[in-house]
Amino acid sequence: MAILQKSVMIKIISVLWLMLLAACSTEQRYKRQVSGDEAYLNAPALKRLNASQGIILPLQHGTYDIAQVSQQGAVGKQLDIRPPIQPLVLLKGSRIESTADISKLLLDNNRQNDTLWSQITTVMQNESLPIADRQDANQTLTTDWIKWNRADEDVPFAGRYQISVQQQGNQLALVVKSLGLQQQEKMVTSNIEIQHYNRAMLNKLIEGLDKIRSNSNNAQNTDKIGRLEVQAARDDSALPRLIVRAPYAIVWQRLPPALAKIGMTVTKRDRQQGNIAVTYSPINSRDWDALGAQDPKLKSGSYQLQVGDFGNRSSVQFTDSKGHTLNQQQNDALVAVLRAALNQNDAK
Repeated sequence: MAILQKSVMIKIISVLWLMLLAACSTEQRYKRQVSGDEAYLNAPALKRLNASQGIILPLQHGTYDIAQVSQQGAVGKQLDIRPPIQPLVLLKGSRIESTADISKLLLDNNRQNDTLWSQITTVMQNESLPIADRQDANQTLTTDWIKWNRADEDVPFAGRYQISVQQQGNQLALVVKSLGLQQQEKMVTSNIEIQHYNRAMLNKLIEGLDKIRSNSNNAQNTDKIGRLEVQAARDDSALPRLIVRAPYAIVWQRLPPALAKIGMTVTKRDRQQGNIAVTYSPINSRDWDALGAQDPKLKSGSYQLQVGDFGNRSSVQFTDSKGHTLNQQQNDALVAVLRAALNQNDAK
């Protein structure tokens, strides 16, 4: 009987522990709140300095006066310390204008932007963003409710937007206007929150446009460049690296599928910094034969690639999990391997 009761108690404690973990895992308030001592909130208000009889105070200079202000807005743990969303400036010649409920991306009215509206509708389809109404003649659409799933929100927000392309002087304006923001089906009236998610919608469109245009430019450049040449080299510190005879954009586009062919799975990429993180698991001899290259005899594990931009050519340097660059023999073995992987079937 005692053994049975002990077993029941263990199960109860386990269930309670799991419930506590679940609650902690969904509580995201700490990501929005200031941490530390909040005693400053209880600091007494400033008082006028009264001198005792017979004491003459120095002359007062208004420059150093501390102005009395009325306290407004959230303080302490109620204050949201997250930085505002900044509009992305990814497209050439673009400029941003923004109010509480309207965000604009201004672009030059040139040939490159002639198909801006069709590209916007393509982005909406690619991102599976719901459209409630679309008027191509007026280049305007209205979205359905779009849920914003963020890791720092306990309950997600949802917004509706009017998206349009308008002529503004000698420029084109991509306009995103908020038609409503809600949380738990309750309308949100905070201008800060409305602007926050209005900019998030604009950024999603900008990222989609940049991707479409980058893919188009890369495809054109790939057709012009064709086969990529790879050779061994050394950096300024005499450490081994590879040189690819192609612009950075082309190499960056072709590297992930090429790495996959040799057993390297990309786990993280940062184009701005030129960093690629991969995990390596050697492929079998049959796959090496199909690739037309020999096994470089690298150890399984994690590697970092640093891709450099040198105009009409790019550099690729491998380092292992300990931050050591590959030795000259390993680096040289990768020349034929990377050349074959980059050029097999004219990677798209």
